[in-house]
Parts: sequence; C-alpha cells; structure tokens
Amino acid sequence: KMISRKKGFLLLILAFSTVTLLFRQSAHLSWFPKSSPFGCGPLLSSRPKHTAVAFLKTHKTASSTVQNLLFRFAERHNVTVALPHHACDHQFCYPRNFSARFVHPYTLPPRVIASHLRFNGGELRRLMPNDTIYITILREPVGMFESLFSYYNQYCPAFKRVPNGSMEAFLDEPYRYYRPHEKFAMYAHNTMVYDLGGDPERNPDHDPAYLPRFVRQVESIFSLVMLAEYFDESLVLLRRLLAWDLEDVLYVKLNMRSPESKLNITSPHLVEQIRAWNALDARLYDHFNTTFWRKMGEVGQDCVRKEVRALRQACGRLAQHCFGGQPQLRPAMQIKNKELRPWQPSAKVDIVGYDLPGSGPPSDELCLKLVMPEVQYSRYLLRKQSLKNRRRAAAHRSLSPRGLLRPPRHPITKVA
Repeated sequence: KMISRKKGFLLLILAFSTVTLLFRQSAHLSWFPKSSPFGCGPLLSSRPKHTAVAFLKTHKTASSTVQNLLFRFAERHNVTVALPHHACDHQFCYPRNFSARFVHPYTLPPRVIASHLRFNGGELRRLMPNDTIYITILREPVGMFESLFSYYNQYCPAFKRVPNGSMEAFLDEPYRYYRPHEKFAMYAHNTMVYDLGGDPERNPDHDPAYLPRFVRQVESIFSLVMLAEYFDESLVLLRRLLAWDLEDVLYVKLNMRSPESKLNITSPHLVEQIRAWNALDARLYDHFNTTFWRKMGEVGQDCVRKEVRALRQACGRLAQHCFGGQPQLRPAMQIKNKELRPWQPSAKVDIVGYDLPGSGPPSDELCLKLVMPEVQYSRYLLRKQSLKNRRRAAAHRSLSPRGLLRPPRHPITKVA
C-alpha cells in the first residue's frame, strides 16, 4: 500500500507539472504561436531561430517597419546589431557604397544589420557571419516614385528645380531637371536598382543584357525579396525562412506620411511615364513580383491566407494591449513623448507617428519599442550596445594580470 501511495503521489505531481507546463505554453501560444498554424507545412519549432540577418533597407518601401521588428528581435535575443558610425548619422554613409569602416566599433561583431546602405556584397560578407541570410523589400515603382518625389522634394536637386513642385512637369522633361552625378540624384531615378548596388543609368533598351544579369546577381544573394504591397504575406514567408515565432514579426506601420502629404496618381498616362522613367526599377519589380507568387504557391496560398489572418489577429491583440484599440496616427508635434516623434524631412511633408496612452513615460517597454522611430531606436541601441561593450572591457581589465594584458581598444575609424 505504501508503494502504491508513493506511485500515486508521484503520478499526481507529474500530472500537475505537465498540466502547468501545457497551460503556460498555451497561454504563450494563444498570443504568439510558434508552429505553423492550421497544420500548414512543417513545424517551425523543428529548427532553431535563425539570428544572422542582413536586411537591405530600401527607400520608401515600408522598410522602416521591417527594420523596427528586426531591432526588437535582436534586443529580445541579445543579438548585436551593426549600427552606423557617428560620422554617418543613422545611415551607413548612404549614398556611398557600403564599407565595413562605416560601422561603429562598439557594434562589432554583429549578427543583424538593418540600417540604410548601398549594397556592397564583398564588404557585407567581410562584416557579417557566414550563416547570414540576406533579405530586402521592393515596392511597385509608381507608388514608390510618388513617395520619393514628395518626401525628398527639399533634398533631391532634380525635384527642387521643378516649378511649383509639379511631378507632371518633371516627368514631361526629366532630363531638364535631372543630373545623374549630383548628390541625392539617386532619389530621382531607379532608386531600387541603386540601393541594390546596380547602375541606375543603364538604358534597358540600349543594353538589354544588363538587367537580366543584375537580377541573377540579386537572386544569388537574397533568400527573400519581400513586396510592400503584400506586407503581411511577406512576413509569413520571412517567418518561415527564419523559423521565427509569430511574436517576432508583430508590427505597427511606421514612417508614414499624412494623407495631405501624398499626391494622388489617377492618370494612366502619368503611371506610364513613371514606369518608363524608372524602367529598370519597373522590370526589377515585375520579376520579383513573379518570384514572390511562386514562393507563395510553394507554401500554399490557402495556408498563407490562414497565417496572415493569425498575424493580423495577433497584431490586433498587441494594439489593444498598447493603445486600448486601433492605434491613432498623430502629427509629430502632437506626440507628447519626444522620443516617439518621427523625423520630418521638410516643412512640406508631414510624417506621422504614435503616442502611447498616459501622460508620463510609458512603463511597457514592448509598446515603446513598437512605435519608436528609426533615428531614436538607432541611437538607443547604440547607447545600449556601447554600455555593454564598456562593461565587457571593464570585466576584461579586472581579470587581466596587471601590466601583462591591456584592455582592448576600439580605434575610431575616420570616415572621409
């Protein structure tokens, strides 16, 4: 009887422990399921999360939202993020070709890179680990060009020359205003090709072999090319590629313009002009639009739709938690917390952001990081990683025999 009672007691403890564990897991999974929901494909939990990611942050393509979720992932998993040297501001000395010299020494060695740069494969391979997965995002060229034209109207000389800031006038005679070798000229012509390290001035009609060769090069490097127009579907593919949890790809949209800052393009003639002027970008996008849907087909579109639904529901629950409902976009000066005010490119463009409920500093760090703009988040991460670096150096000094081993030095690279 005594043995039976002991067995029964042990079984009771085992059952209680199992139920408790399952309850905790189910509570977590109800918010952020790790496995592919609805029996769609293999379980992602069958392999570890991939933490080495190089994201080519293209311009005006919803890339700030992708960057934000990568920053949050890196923080949660204690992964070092490569950040620009002070001389480069919050971009890697863009529009210059990327160099590892542009990376702040306190952010070495990194496993994630996600700030603006012009792609340079050799330099990135020198910087990033061998198991790095390369990803990027593209946008349909008509919407992208409209966004570039309004966002950079005070930076790009070609746009500033146009009378009354008329996009129609620019597209009627682009070479009247455009100078290929001026500073910031890349915002006016085939910007996606430029960001990917290509030559935006190649004429695809005069040099028909150039773009197919360039596309093959991009395909050989990037495991996933996301599309801004199918953002949630892109995140499903990204999550599967990296074996991430649903928690890792939750987001709110960042760096958005107010409706008043947008130009309404309805004319078919204008659409045709934009695509003709940005012919390389248009053909690049068309190619990767095709490959995107091929990848979707490999997963199964019904499966992707179900995962998209799960993602949107989880984003909705997070919004309810952080904002008490759907987040409301606000002009920058109406945002009480200055750390959450997005950068404004000019007085003619209004970039909107989010405020968190309550008058004081928000206590929920997840919500704070979710809506933190690029410039502030980059500075925050640099401070955090610099402190970590200094602590590591101090620990190294305390363990080293006096006079035998000096603490590591991090020379500040002068960026010419």
